[in-house]
Amino acid sequence: MNTIGNPRCAVDSPYGGNAPTFPRINVWDPYKRLGISPYASEEEIWGSRNFLLQQYAGHERSEESVEAAFEKLLMESFKQRKKTKINLKTRLKKKVDESPPWIKNLLNFVELPPMEVVFRRFFLFAFMGGWSIMNSSEGGPAFQVAVSLAACIYFLNEKTKSLGRAFIIGLGALATGWICGSIFVPLIPTVLIHPTWTLELLTSLVAYFFLFLACSFLK
Repeated sequence: MNTIGNPRCAVDSPYGGNAPTFPRINVWDPYKRLGISPYASEEEIWGSRNFLLQQYAGHERSEESVEAAFEKLLMESFKQRKKTKINLKTRLKKKVDESPPWIKNLLNFVELPPMEVVFRRFFLFAFMGGWSIMNSSEGGPAFQVAVSLAACIYFLNEKTKSLGRAFIIGLGALATGWICGSIFVPLIPTVLIHPTWTLELLTSLVAYFFLFLACSFLK
């Protein structure tokens, strides 16, 4: 007795053998294909993709259809984020262009350097502040202030290529910081201040901060 049934050709079987076929395999709209709303978040898109791939695992065409819809939505999301970023820059530039002349002139003196430069200069002036605090019992911070001013002028001269301009900005930053420190430091409650920290020391710390701002962000 012949127990061998009629053989079926391999091409008659779906991809993946008995794996279920994705019913929306030919739906054009990627949102409808994944079964999500057009307002779905990126997390929902990922969730739908992972669920469908697990549901129809083993059926090649179904997996390809799900992946194609997912990639299309990701690309649209990337383009939208890029467009939003460009729009934000455009709106910011428009706001600057519409601002009063004095604001435009003020912004012309400001720049944002690489963060590596900002951190290096912040570390330098923080070191000067720490040095002044450690030597507070031995004398005033005059030497540290002088070194900080010289460093500020050096950095400004590197950017402006004008020693005179760098000198004026550096002295202006030092004077502004010293005046602000002299005004606001006395307002700090004495219980928050270390007994050996004098008004001169605290004012110098404010001056270091202004020198840091000047050599990092002014041009």
